[in-house]
Amino acid sequence: MPGMDEVLATRRALRASRSQSRANVVSVTILLGSVLVALPLMAATQNPLFLLLFLIGVFLSQSPKIAKQWERAVVLRLGKYTGLRGPGLFWITPFIETITIYIDQRVITTSFAAEETLTSDTVPVNVDAVLFWMVHDSEKAALEVQDYAQAVSWAAQTGLRDIIGRTSLSDLLRGRERIEAELQALIDQRSNPWGVTVQSVEMRDIVIPTSLQDAMSREAQASREKSARIILGQAEVEIAHLFFEAAKSYENNPTALHLRAMNILYEGLKEKGALMVVPSNVVESMGLGGMMGAAALRQQAMTDANPKVASPAV
Repeated sequence: MPGMDEVLATRRALRASRSQSRANVVSVTILLGSVLVALPLMAATQNPLFLLLFLIGVFLSQSPKIAKQWERAVVLRLGKYTGLRGPGLFWITPFIETITIYIDQRVITTSFAAEETLTSDTVPVNVDAVLFWMVHDSEKAALEVQDYAQAVSWAAQTGLRDIIGRTSLSDLLRGRERIEAELQALIDQRSNPWGVTVQSVEMRDIVIPTSLQDAMSREAQASREKSARIILGQAEVEIAHLFFEAAKSYENNPTALHLRAMNILYEGLKEKGALMVVPSNVVESMGLGGMMGAAALRQQAMTDANPKVASPAV
């Protein structure tokens, strides 16, 4: 499963924070002090009362506890909740009061995934996401749920599957921000009674089947080709409309038509080695014979002056 290493690392860290037997410098100092004082005196005097001093030192060494700055210790007295302790040094009554758990109040990241989950349009997808959450109420986290870290992980996974089942593939691919906000609200609603609040949810990856990826690629290519043809057709319509308007302008203005014909000849003959084929009826209707002859004479004169210039065929 994607993100399994992160999940295991998170659980190991949380289990380490729940360790009840935590050695600290204060308890070790008390224990060593009782050993260094009681045992030499008992060996020197052969008085068994110093053994009692050693046992008292062992008893007292179980009393001091230390919680880190980001931790809160849950203390039970004969099985009944008495309160939270920490951070720093605090004292408990040995064998009467016990510390059941150290609650980590930092922001915790949990990776979770939904594998082979069907969307609303029956498409199997694999979704990998990351949850950022923290404990805001240590008392509820200790008393209201057995394992709050595992409960949050399962709530995130089931919430992700629920949202995927109600979302189409297109909305899942295009609306990540909306889905992340909806998933955050859903997980937060489930975990708030446990004293846990969700800060954000981020979807890292969405994997769809390879065959479906190929089909979607072909569909997108066909859609782009369709759009290109529509744009080309619209351009042809606009060009035809402009030509129609230009024909209206030339219809009753022979001078403008001849000027346009001269411009066409100029554009065609100004390139070296150009070849123009003009239908005879165009020459007769537009009076291009005289203009083409003049152009040919000009080209011949240029050729005689510079034999390296090839005369274009008309």
